[in-house]
Amino acid sequence: MAGAGEASTPAAPVERTTTVTQTPLNPGDSPLVREALSSVVSRETSAPTTTSAPSTEGTSRRDNGDWPRPPKCRVITVANQKGGVGKTTTSVNLAAALSMHGQRVLVVDLDPQGNASTALATEHRGDVPDVYQVLVDDLPLAEIVKQVPDMPNLYCAPATIDLAGAEIELVSMVAREARLRRALTAFDAMELDYILIDCPPSLGLLTVNALVAADELLIPIQCEYYALEGLGQLLRNVDLVRVHLNPNLNLSTILLTMYDGRTRLASQVADEVRAHFGQTVLNTVIPRSVRVSEAPSYGQSVMTYDPGSSGAMAYMDAAREIAFRGAEV
Repeated sequence: MAGAGEASTPAAPVERTTTVTQTPLNPGDSPLVREALSSVVSRETSAPTTTSAPSTEGTSRRDNGDWPRPPKCRVITVANQKGGVGKTTTSVNLAAALSMHGQRVLVVDLDPQGNASTALATEHRGDVPDVYQVLVDDLPLAEIVKQVPDMPNLYCAPATIDLAGAEIELVSMVAREARLRRALTAFDAMELDYILIDCPPSLGLLTVNALVAADELLIPIQCEYYALEGLGQLLRNVDLVRVHLNPNLNLSTILLTMYDGRTRLASQVADEVRAHFGQTVLNTVIPRSVRVSEAPSYGQSVMTYDPGSSGAMAYMDAAREIAFRGAEV
């Protein structure tokens, strides 16, 4: 022990070395995907994020090449009748993240606004064959599916503004609620691992078609005051679909979006959702991110637009959770 008059010598700083493990690249990846993947590092070696979600086995795994493929194609509907909660953003970025890790993914754009088609750089204006013709005119789905540029594992079934009239035209059709399911069942042009269906912000016949066609339901919930408003109606509709039309439909995933770590409200909403829905809620939360909002204007997902951004890293973690959860079923 040093004497009273001696000054203690501070310990020399310990030099720490951080090893960054990058995702291995596959020879078949396009330059855009290779660049994006080379920028993605594990959360364990990156700077702290703005999210407050606890780390879990699913999100703490390092990326070691391709993620496990599901035993069969997972058809996931992304729905919430409340607008502006991140349905399209979630559909597009989860699809991109999954495709970048060896999964073959199709995004079905069921929203007449066609925002998912825009974000995936898929032409959806003019007389382009689209989902409307599949639902109303019985056009085979294979005739409208397009590969997303520079994303060899990602495909899009586009929507045009014509789809806005489908709600009315479907009313008089036989088996109107199962038109999309029939189209997906007949679609065998490729071996898909995931089909993500992006729904409009309503509970009309388009959304009902998406619920009937899917095995799983993913609900994005924004971390804001009115987050749970209207959710009860959606869940009641899900129960009706399950009882009368699709007994296999399962609410498998809830994703918290637009999380602002600076506010107490966001944390309170997240806690309330987790308390009510338990393990259905992904551990990853999606922070508010300017880059996520900018990406569609460049015809890209945030996964390739700015793969190092907090939004891209969060969607990568969420996709990883979904992939590994599906592999464990």
